[in-house]
Amino acid sequence: MNRDRDSHDQRRGSGGSRGGKDENPSPRASVTSTDTAESAVMTPQTWERLCDVMRDAGRYVYGDGVPSSPADRAEGIRYLTRLIASGINVCMELGDGEAPRFGRMIDCTMKWGLDAPDCLYLYSSVCGDAVYRIHGRLGTANHVDVQVNHGHYAAGDISQWGTVSSLNSRDLATGPDGEVEILLGGKPRDRNWLALAPNAEFVLVRQYFGDWNHEQPADLYIERLDGLDVPEPVPTTDAIAARLERLAGWIERGGSLWESMSRGFLDLEPNSLIFHDTNASDAHGGMQGQAYGLGNFRCAPDEAVIVEFAVPDCPHWSVSLADWYWQSLDYATRQSSLNCRQAVVDDDGVFRAVIAHRDPGVANWLDAAGHEQGTIAIRFLLADRAAPPTLRRVALEQVAQALPAWTARVTAQERLRTIADRRAAVLRRFRR
Repeated sequence: MNRDRDSHDQRRGSGGSRGGKDENPSPRASVTSTDTAESAVMTPQTWERLCDVMRDAGRYVYGDGVPSSPADRAEGIRYLTRLIASGINVCMELGDGEAPRFGRMIDCTMKWGLDAPDCLYLYSSVCGDAVYRIHGRLGTANHVDVQVNHGHYAAGDISQWGTVSSLNSRDLATGPDGEVEILLGGKPRDRNWLALAPNAEFVLVRQYFGDWNHEQPADLYIERLDGLDVPEPVPTTDAIAARLERLAGWIERGGSLWESMSRGFLDLEPNSLIFHDTNASDAHGGMQGQAYGLGNFRCAPDEAVIVEFAVPDCPHWSVSLADWYWQSLDYATRQSSLNCRQAVVDDDGVFRAVIAHRDPGVANWLDAAGHEQGTIAIRFLLADRAAPPTLRRVALEQVAQALPAWTARVTAQERLRTIADRRAAVLRRFRR
């Protein structure tokens, strides 16, 4: 690996310094800015367009058919600010493939699009005709996937999304201390290489954690190899106008897509779900090899929903709950999700969990957090077989009779310790 890195450093300049002479300087390093006063940013028009979009986005909270309880209104406004915050990060701050950098697209304070509680998402824009190097340490997450995508979430059109190339931690060659180097674009090589394409827009790194308490996040950096990437260019009015328009699309079209998808799954028969073909999981930007089971739960305060499935042989699986807005329920201070390392699987190989608003005292409780309806997401990664689950609603007081006698139980003190561990683990994962 060091030999490969040295060869790339020599190609970039003497000693690998970004201040050295480049064989292929980037256009912005040698071309004078063509910024003009004709850009839309020079007038209030572009900003006013964004403000209009944000004003109209209130329909996600106050529109027809949206839950209207005080708790739902509060959650809806928080969701809307999270969606905007993530859009600002992705479309504005991380929107330049000429000066790439990894930043968080989703985290515990920016939830949208049915985020996975086990996952840390890193995002960087790329240019399809450039060459990049990702380097650092891969960390110890249960599964890491690096994916180059075309299309953009701001388009709000799944048919425009797709995967150009991808690698995961089972394919990647690493050094003795977990160091890794991945090339994007340029001349193909046998290992740790991802193709780009003229329409490539971004690279997405997904890190799935099983043991939240001990697995460590990756420490990754991205840089261009075919030109100077420091200092960053002074933003032009045209570039900022384009990013503002993309941000407007993120809120307007992207937000509408997530709302329509959430409504679609909530409109299914209560307490049911459908599975999506594993072989097509990355056809529209999903993670390669992951089977998605998506549906809904309906659970009144005096009811419970029992979730059951035979656990397949796979490196990672999870079950999580989300609300009307397609954001995961609080998973730091509530046990609203479980994965292959957190759940208790019965001796017969079956996972059984209880969705309820009050703790039923079973280990595999999924806390509905006061939401009487919401989305349930089940993810199987690289599974050896399909494992369709069943959901059945019972009276809360009948949970004990509806489960096998051997069902694992926990005390109130054990639950408090579990929640304290979850909160600490989430804070560590997103600490920077």
